[in-house]
Amino acid sequence: MNTAISKILEMLAQNKIGADEAEKRISAFYHGDLGFADIDLQRESRTAYPEVVYCAGKTHEQSLSIMKKMREHGLPVFATKADKELAEQAAVFGETVYHELSRTLSIGRLYTEAEREGLVVVTTAGTSDLNVAWEAARTAEFFGSNVRMINDIGVAGIHRLFNRLDEIRAARVIIACAGMEGALAGVIAGLVAAPVIALPTSVGYGASFGGLSALLGMLTSCAPGISVVNINNGFGAGYQANLINRVKHSN
Repeated sequence: MNTAISKILEMLAQNKIGADEAEKRISAFYHGDLGFADIDLQRESRTAYPEVVYCAGKTHEQSLSIMKKMREHGLPVFATKADKELAEQAAVFGETVYHELSRTLSIGRLYTEAEREGLVVVTTAGTSDLNVAWEAARTAEFFGSNVRMINDIGVAGIHRLFNRLDEIRAARVIIACAGMEGALAGVIAGLVAAPVIALPTSVGYGASFGGLSALLGMLTSCAPGISVVNINNGFGAGYQANLINRVKHSN
């Protein structure tokens, strides 16, 4: 049982506080109610990882209030879809790292570089996929994986893929990030033993339908060992890759 909750229960047993007060204090420990948001302060105790702040659609004030509450409870913060202005304002919390291309922001950290495990390789079909790919890479890294980026190895110049194949095969998990027709994931999955997470992007001309063509191509790939996340969901790909990587590494 959590030490803070044990103390509350001890005070209750000693009649230092009443049942209503004990319930109020325990509830406050589990929930960070800010009115506009109820932060899951104990998610790490259930899932090993704290809640992540999705900044899109929130005002800067709302995002900063959530970050402040998490830091008050000693939680490291990882935020996605954060702009540069928000990052500058968040610098007051210290230990802030902002990656502009991926629009990710971290405050504090779960793991030091020495504590990261295994290897997640993030591949991209082209340079235009880098913003989404870096969101995946930064996510996996924050949550405890070693990460290597291998860029611009799409099927239009497939010799580039074969030139990096040994590095790709060294991974415990591979993220294949591609737009257009999304062929990269299927090609890689046919060449490696590790699980491949296909990450479709909205890169492409009209008939790519904002990433739908890549998504459907990845979903219908005949290569085994592929799982697929939503269009431009770098966070989802990085989080899932980290879970697989750390389970495999622990075993």
